[in-house]
Amino acid sequence: MEMEYEMMYIVKPIEDNLPHEFNDKMSKLIESHGGRVKKADFWGKKRIAYEIKDFAEGDYVLLTFKAPKETVKELDRVMKISEVVLRHMIIRKTNYKKSRGG
Repeated sequence: MEMEYEMMYIVKPIEDNLPHEFNDKMSKLIESHGGRVKKADFWGKKRIAYEIKDFAEGDYVLLTFKAPKETVKELDRVMKISEVVLRHMIIRKTNYKKSRGG
């Protein structure tokens, strides 16, 4: 069953086109495993609260996609071993219906 997810990740600020190239790679991975990308937001270079792997800033990307659970596991595995990713987080989006009354 496909669920909707958001993935925020920070890549090393070593090349200007690196966030776009890496996002293309992740989008292809998602699509090859049965998912589809809904939206990619490139937030640009931002200062990080504390240094990660000797980097004080990084390029932030927010990716929204729909995919099966197995795709998310593979995506998480690839992000963990990638040399260019400083940090990443994948969350499942949920739709909560507000109840009225009491």
